[in-house]
Amino acid sequence: MSKTLTRMDLSEAVFNEVGLSRNESAQLVETVLQYVSDALVEGETVKISSFGTFSVREKTSRMGRNPKTGEEVPISPRRVLSFRPSHLMKDRVDAGNQK
Repeated sequence: MSKTLTRMDLSEAVFNEVGLSRNESAQLVETVLQYVSDALVEGETVKISSFGTFSVREKTSRMGRNPKTGEEVPISPRRVLSFRPSHLMKDRVDAGNQK
């Protein structure tokens, strides 16, 4: 069964590693996540060294197909979030697969 890392887990890690209070740790995590979110909403790229790059891409409108009916339907233009892991992150994940 896979585990999901949550905001609370991040706050607890900051509390244990940095020594801030639990409230300060939670606020720090919230502030960082809000800052990253705001930057992405504004269309900025967020690059975290040795981790990866978050960016927003514009997708144009196109025709799609309903897989159940085969009917063609228009897909409207939209913005999508993408993440590209760094080479270091790819290597770390790959090394985890070798176990």
